[in-house]
This record gives sequence, C-alpha cells and structure tokens, in this order.
Amino acid sequence: MADIKKILCAIDFSEYSPHVADYAKTMAECTGATVICVYVAPSLSQYVGFHVPPSSIESFVGEIVSGADTTMNAFVAENFKDLNASGVVVTGYPAEEVLDMATNEKADLIVMGTHGRRGIDRILFGSVAEKVVKGAHCPVLTVRPK
Repeated sequence: MADIKKILCAIDFSEYSPHVADYAKTMAECTGATVICVYVAPSLSQYVGFHVPPSSIESFVGEIVSGADTTMNAFVAENFKDLNASGVVVTGYPAEEVLDMATNEKADLIVMGTHGRRGIDRILFGSVAEKVVKGAHCPVLTVRPK
C-alpha cells in the first residue's frame, strides 16, 4: 500500500486552483498527510538584457512575491482548513521549482493542475505538468479543468 505522508500541491492562483486544492485536501484527509502548497512566481531574469535596470526587475519581482505570500496565506486558510498545511511562494521556472521542492521536501505525491492545451498552444506555451510528470521522483496527480 502506498505510504503518502507529504503532498506537494502546485497552484497558479487561477480560478481553477481551488479545484486542484480540493484533490490535495481529499488525498491528505484519506492518508493523514501534510500538504505543502506552492506557487512559483516568475523570476523575470530573462528581461535583464532589454534595457530594463536589474533593480527595477528585482523590485517588481519582490512586489509579486509579497503579494503572492498574502494571497497564499488566505488560500491555505480557505482551502486546507483543519489540515496540517502550509504555503510557500518561490521564484523561478515553474516545472523546475516544483521538481526541486518535491525532492527537497521528500514529497510522496505531487498534485497539480493542467490547462489541457493542445496543438499550437501546447507547442508555444509548453506544459509545466508534462515536465513535472516526466521529471518527478514520486507520483503526480494531474487535475484537468472542469
């Protein structure tokens, strides 16, 4: 039988995130696992060469992270009531950060949404969920939009 003690729930604060959180919550309630909810803010480091002062980019990213921290606290309180859950905001590339956090936290399961893009949208935007599924050391539960 699978022993799930820690669940990493990756969200993007879209209107769909509570649906993804519901799956993580259900799994946690069934297994007694703790939940770490993570949001990955963009680093914007790729824009340093576009005549934008690095200090401006760092300041903007700092404001994003600060706002995301507040939003994360409210999200965890609302979606993971009565559970051992915490929220974390990190910066970087979403797939890489989710995989690194899953490894560092020794997650037993990753729960994340997928936008279900197809065709040219998938080629242009890629799939964070696909990269996580391919690179994860643990099972990944992907939740499609309703």
